[in-house]
Amino acid sequence: MNHHTRSLSRRTALASLAGAALAGTAALPAAATERHSRPVRFATFNASLNRSTQGALITDLSTPDNQQAKNVAETIQRVDPDVLLINEFDYDDQGAAVRLFLKNYLAVGQSGARPIHFPHHFTAPVNTGVPSGVDFDGKNGVVTTPGSDAYAQDCFGYGFFPGQYGLVVLSKFPLAARAVRTFQNFLWKDMPGNVIPPGYYSDAALAVFRLSSKSHWDVPVHIGRETVHFLVSHPTPPTFDGTEDRNGRRNHDEIRLWADYIGGRQHSAYLYDDKGVRGGLRPGERFVIAGDQNADPLDGDSYDNAIRQLLEHPAVRLPATPPASAGGVEAARLQGGANIGQKGNPAYDTGDFSDTAPGNLRVDHVLPSKGLVPGRNGVFWPTSDDPLYRLVGDGRTVVTSDHRMVWQEIRLG
Repeated sequence: MNHHTRSLSRRTALASLAGAALAGTAALPAAATERHSRPVRFATFNASLNRSTQGALITDLSTPDNQQAKNVAETIQRVDPDVLLINEFDYDDQGAAVRLFLKNYLAVGQSGARPIHFPHHFTAPVNTGVPSGVDFDGKNGVVTTPGSDAYAQDCFGYGFFPGQYGLVVLSKFPLAARAVRTFQNFLWKDMPGNVIPPGYYSDAALAVFRLSSKSHWDVPVHIGRETVHFLVSHPTPPTFDGTEDRNGRRNHDEIRLWADYIGGRQHSAYLYDDKGVRGGLRPGERFVIAGDQNADPLDGDSYDNAIRQLLEHPAVRLPATPPASAGGVEAARLQGGANIGQKGNPAYDTGDFSDTAPGNLRVDHVLPSKGLVPGRNGVFWPTSDDPLYRLVGDGRTVVTSDHRMVWQEIRLG
């Protein structure tokens, strides 16, 4: 098992490009103004910290004994990101779940890993589980009682209760909370050239249908005297629909929102955030796009190569090699099934999905902009001979999440 040392003599655990999950631990952060010269590690992790009923996550996190949450925390401690997006973290309007996770799990060393401290965090409402008041799917009338599939289908984003599958940003660097832009309420019909399925939704549905299935956030991160915009989201999976491909099309346009946001005024002028401010990033502003995009560039059910809108965007600066792991290669080989014959390199996979369909995919992305210099990166997916394999498992039983944490280091150019 190899060990790497980061600057400031910090021992860290990371997944190498060869994919070994490395043992190591995190130390307390130095002041942000002292850290801007070293690489900054951005990461995304769909941690599956969602529950089937409202308030259940708070209950689970109120003690330090929930094994899945311990596994999530240890994964974060092993990778030691500086700025992290967690997808599928149930939102509550008091922020109780986030505070409990920080206190009872991340601040406690898990199985030999050192505690990790994020002095700054941001979370906000999402569309999942929020009733629309409209019969979106044309079945059962308008369902307004939480807790069923029929209710979830009529919500702005699929969820059994408001806030299910939410997002949270954790950071060792200060966040400009007052400057955060959210796009929870942007209407799909207001995107020019959208790919809304023709004739599928009623006029009443289109009048209120929000594009973002959860939300899109621009969270400015202050790194020393510089600002990097952390652009985070979690588009809907391009599945669970019919021949109209409504979810695939929505996924495409949720990804397109960021492509337009970073594309200059000619592409972003139509956008409006939840405060009514229009437009996107100014030319030259630096960003990192992160999240479970539910879109693989070569395999899966994406509509019109959705993620290539970002991977091939002129404002994005890709690393020489995508984040990778040896664990993904091993999993694809051992699990077989739909993994056989896929076009993508399994080293780049980030999701351990059903081997009947769609197989393992590269769906979680951390994409830096021009003006940032990409460095080391990886996917936390240990192989079966690694002691940390217990944090990912063999795919038959989900011990932590069916996704793997993806990280990318950057330097300010």
